[in-house]
Amino acid sequence: MNKSRNFLLLHFIVFIWGWTAILGKLISISAFDLVWYRTLIAALSIFIFLRLKATSVRTSGKGLLQFFGVGAIVALHWMFFYEAVKINVSLGLVCFSSGTFFVSFIEPLFYKRKIIWYEVVFGLIVFGIIYLISYTQFEVKPGIHYFFDSILRPNEAVVIFSLFGAFTSALFAVLNGKLVRTHEATTITLYEMIGGFLFMNVYFLLTQHFSVSFFQVSAMDWLWLIILSVACTAFTFVISVNIMKEISPYTVVLSVNLEPVYGIILAWFIFNEKMHLSFYLETIVILALVFANAMLKSYFRKGK
Repeated sequence: MNKSRNFLLLHFIVFIWGWTAILGKLISISAFDLVWYRTLIAALSIFIFLRLKATSVRTSGKGLLQFFGVGAIVALHWMFFYEAVKINVSLGLVCFSSGTFFVSFIEPLFYKRKIIWYEVVFGLIVFGIIYLISYTQFEVKPGIHYFFDSILRPNEAVVIFSLFGAFTSALFAVLNGKLVRTHEATTITLYEMIGGFLFMNVYFLLTQHFSVSFFQVSAMDWLWLIILSVACTAFTFVISVNIMKEISPYTVVLSVNLEPVYGIILAWFIFNEKMHLSFYLETIVILALVFANAMLKSYFRKGK
């Protein structure tokens, strides 16, 4: 029952995450500025919540460094992710599904287990679907020279940003899966948000990014930022880290492939980002892989 509850919670928060790309595009400030505000508001909201509950946030020096390190990876993930969705929500989201391929190799490395054949197969299928979508829907062509021309080619840039975003997402999911074994999810999330915020400050100081206009945020942007940071970040991040006590990082990342499905449907209605029929058929295949993964894990767990 506890595992079933965690699966339901997982899919509930994935639905909420489906709104993050939408909110990212609605917010008018740049992708990097958005990450600075998101980590700050999320950290403050979690800290206030823990103080109201009189929960201790003490941790060891080693733990603090680990949390800050993962927090920097989370910030990098959001930087890539929002750079992509601000160009095109639908393409950015579907390319983000490649995280399953990355985690199928990263998880065995950190957990010191053998690579599971069907995880790699599912990851390769998702990669193939991403290629079909990016090529047929957006005329994104393969080739290393397109990487260097990505600034002049918006759709290629979306693919590149999304792939980096997917890799960093897979990495911090696996690392959190290990951290939650010895630390509370709320503590992990609090310090990771602080770590992400500190990382953004260091980056902005080095690039001399801060200015008067940086702090001039419209009332509507503040509203979207608060919703994004509290509902879609602080709340969901704590739950997602906590359920990794029962569910593997691979299953979490594969389930997150539903986020593009929700986001694409929302983008259709909100931004009128309508796609060809084949696009939706291909996303259905990704959805089927989520359920196939759960069924195979159940099958092998029973030893059949």
